[in-house]
Amino acid sequence: MNIMLPYQKPEKWAMWPISLCVKLSVLLLFLFPPQKVKSAQTDTVSIPSPSMHHTLKAIVIRPDTYTQKEEFPVVYLLHGHGGWYANWILRVPELETLSDRYQLMIVCPDGGYNSWYLDSPVDSSVRFETYVAKEIPAWIDARYKTIKNRNGRAVTGLSMGGHGGLFLGLRHADTFGACGSMSGGVDLRPFKKNWQIAQKIGDTLQYAGNWEKFSVINLVENYPKDSVRIIIDCGTEDFFYAVNQSLHRKMLELKIPHDYIERPGKHDWPYWRNAIEYQLLYFHRYFEQGRH
Repeated sequence: MNIMLPYQKPEKWAMWPISLCVKLSVLLLFLFPPQKVKSAQTDTVSIPSPSMHHTLKAIVIRPDTYTQKEEFPVVYLLHGHGGWYANWILRVPELETLSDRYQLMIVCPDGGYNSWYLDSPVDSSVRFETYVAKEIPAWIDARYKTIKNRNGRAVTGLSMGGHGGLFLGLRHADTFGACGSMSGGVDLRPFKKNWQIAQKIGDTLQYAGNWEKFSVINLVENYPKDSVRIIIDCGTEDFFYAVNQSLHRKMLELKIPHDYIERPGKHDWPYWRNAIEYQLLYFHRYFEQGRH
């Protein structure tokens, strides 16, 4: 069957020469250039450590409205063992979008190859607890438009950085009002031969007490009176899953308020890429409560 459609006269512009159409398009672009979409800005900075006598780099992510508002809350986001300051932004570039979404700054410091974010009792050159909990926030506050009190700061991280997030958050509640952990090594004692931990806190014979006092699972017994908000996240196929479960149960027994998340997942970037969205939402809500 042949269907005859009625003839429709083409629009006048459709009969113009192609060259004229191209010239017109270029003219319109010149007169009305496309508007740039505002988005987060990422800085690479060098932050000195007076306690360690050298300087390390860090990533600072500023949200799209940074030039328009007076101050912003900051999440300090820590990398894992063997990592470096740019790990997070290279693996999860969506951090810029999340910074915009939740209107907060994100600072990713360098925590050394295997510092475990401690002031080492056996190596005086390692002072990453002092660096991340005191020196870096002071440097950031002096140069960026931040909320300069604990109600505008949170700290979290993955793996070694998960240990660091809770360790620093609990020991420095005057600096951080909230803290978290993703797949964190929250109990060091079962891993005495792993990840060069002994290089930082000593062997298990001569320095056995260090393995107790530097493990987050024991540190919660000194939960600060000025309560800190806590979120813990770990995958069920993670080698740190058992110690995270134990920490959760202990905190329940001690009646320490916290959010605990477990779901299928391994000790890998796909899990952390998902987990960071939950954590930043959690911190965003904490920051918003502090504003009202």
